Amino acid sequence: MKTSPIIALIAAAIALVPSDADAAAYVATSPGLDNVNARILMAHNAARAEVGAPPLQWDPSLAVAAASYGPALSRIGHLVHSPRAGRENQRENLWMGQEGRFRPEEMVTVWTDEKRLFNAGMFPNVSRSGNWSDVAHYTQMIWKTTTHVGCAIYRDGTWDYLICRYSPPGNRDGNTVP
Repeated sequence: MKTSPIIALIAAAIALVPSDADAAAYVATSPGLDNVNARILMAHNAARAEVGAPPLQWDPSLAVAAASYGPALSRIGHLVHSPRAGRENQRENLWMGQEGRFRPEEMVTVWTDEKRLFNAGMFPNVSRSGNWSDVAHYTQMIWKTTTHVGCAIYRDGTWDYLICRYSPPGNRDGNTVP
């Protein structure tokens, strides 16, 4: 019997989830969306709609890549982006909060709230503060040429980590942000 690509993807995702019963990762498990992933995608697409950017599509392979970084974040204990080597065609947004206290929409809202400092223009000159990193999560979310996103929430018993991966990558110098 031939294994479907979706079954292979699910098997890969399951292999990434630690055996510890207190830790889990949400990842796409089918071509469709589970409830958590659909809510994360809707929050992204609401921010994009506000600036006229086309909606993102959910990408299960990006979700698996995001989930694979959860255990490393848990070991580190604070937010540090994964090395760009190995994710050259992806950008990454990270969030961390006390386990079980935040809904997926609230996690994403931390990134969309950066729009209060956002100034449309040529990247990296897009922040009212003068520091592009103050709006980098938001600009990645609304980057018009980014078409796909995949995310995972990793729980380690103390913290929830939201990891989102985007492709094609945004936040590129010399490009206009809406």
